[in-house]
Amino acid sequence: MNKNSQENQTQQPPQPPQGYPPPPYYYQPPYEEDEINLLDLWRVIWGSKWLIMSITVLCTGIAVAAALFMTPIYRSEVLMAPVTDEQSSRLSSMAGQFGGLAALAGINIGGDSGSKEEAIALLKSRALTEQFIKDEKLLTVLFYKDWDAENKKWDVREKEDIPTMGNAYKKFNKDVRSVSIDRKTGLVTLSIEWKDPKLAADWAAELVKRANSQMRYRAIKDAEKSLKYLNKELKKTSAVEMVDAIYSLIEGQIKTIMFANVREEYSFKIIDPPVISDLDDEVWPKKKLMVVFGCVIGLFLGVFTVFIRNFNKQNHNIGSTGVKV
Repeated sequence: MNKNSQENQTQQPPQPPQGYPPPPYYYQPPYEEDEINLLDLWRVIWGSKWLIMSITVLCTGIAVAAALFMTPIYRSEVLMAPVTDEQSSRLSSMAGQFGGLAALAGINIGGDSGSKEEAIALLKSRALTEQFIKDEKLLTVLFYKDWDAENKKWDVREKEDIPTMGNAYKKFNKDVRSVSIDRKTGLVTLSIEWKDPKLAADWAAELVKRANSQMRYRAIKDAEKSLKYLNKELKKTSAVEMVDAIYSLIEGQIKTIMFANVREEYSFKIIDPPVISDLDDEVWPKKKLMVVFGCVIGLFLGVFTVFIRNFNKQNHNIGSTGVKV
């Protein structure tokens, strides 16, 4: 009797804890959930410290090698102040008196803001850039990776892959030249980035020179056309007020031509000229930052690899024995 009662007791299913429904609705879990133990995590990391260190050193070495073998890029900048057109400022005060006549003559009497914007737009323009690339023969320089200097030909598979002037403008405008304007001071900064620091400085100086030269040429041509029209109108009128107004406009255009001929920095006055950067003053790559970044990535990758290995090992033990180790 005692023996049978003992067997029945051993065959009875486990009773649920207080507050849980009776069997068969209650199932005892095979094992309790794990709790995250920082000490266990540290033991896993410490046990695989050499693997983590190896991965960290490897990633750091790759970052160092990449930083050393990447082509360094240098920057040369020109700080400029747009030149104020005093003549246009003076004429703007007389706009109400003879604005219509000045407009017919092609004279801008609305101040110097338009000429500033025009000069900045010209500095970034496609026409100026493409002419600069043609004159300086920069097509092969910009696409030096595709140019076989020894055989003097393009090293491309297809004829369609030969760089065009359109490709050169896009590359120059996107990767080489940038123009920024300080809204508070009105100062303009032209930046040139290239692998040769001397070329970068030369290109920056030449672009500013060309922009000033073209703006000066346009001013002279516009003033000459205006003078031609004003002299023609002067012969048609005898009204004293109109004659005085025309003479004032003629005087202004003569001064414009005179200033344009004697002032080389017509639209941009250079405050800080471009300089040749030192060879250790590259803007790219950021070697120190790349080394630190490679070290951090290697450390995280090493720790992640150790945790994945430990997780797979535990799952393998559970699948083999049915017991969590």
